[in-house]
Amino acid sequence: MSYISLVSLALAMLVLAASPGPGTFATVARALASGFRPALAVICGIVLGDIIFLMFAVFGLSVVAKAMGELFIFVKICGGVYLIWLGLKIWLSKSSAVEPGQARANPSRSGNFIGGLLITLSNPKVILFYCGFLPTFMDLSSLTAIDITLVAGIVTLVLATVLTTYAYLAGQARKLFSSETAVKRLNRTAGGVMIATGVAIAVKS
Repeated sequence: MSYISLVSLALAMLVLAASPGPGTFATVARALASGFRPALAVICGIVLGDIIFLMFAVFGLSVVAKAMGELFIFVKICGGVYLIWLGLKIWLSKSSAVEPGQARANPSRSGNFIGGLLITLSNPKVILFYCGFLPTFMDLSSLTAIDITLVAGIVTLVLATVLTTYAYLAGQARKLFSSETAVKRLNRTAGGVMIATGVAIAVKS
């Protein structure tokens, strides 16, 4: 596998990860509502979903990914409903001032992880990237085990770095809110973003 191919993949992943989408919105919303650390579980779920579709593409299972049919619709609806539920929880959460060193209400890590995974598995843009776009500039059938490891590493590193940066900035912004009224507005904003993301996923064709 050539150096140019690896650089091209890294740049393509950077564009995919940095562009506004369900994963970005959900990560930022979780960080705004709960802080930086809970958002990391969401990011881990998103990254795993990308790796799953990458493996589909590498091992010639793109037809399966593209032809998920009713299963894809089911996953899409489940992902949307789950995000809407998370958004409602954030919206209705108790509003208390954020203070340095204060213990935050920490939602279930597994719940955040599953939410991130469902976001990726129900995102047509991700399927199109790995099973449609990626094979056009990289011969997936000729990849060795080392090549696959490098590709998976690049995908993980770039995606995690971009989303972690978003989460960190959102988490830092959350610390600026020091009154209950401000935190209430923040929770409603974050919850609204999460709900809107869930609705977009559920109804998007």
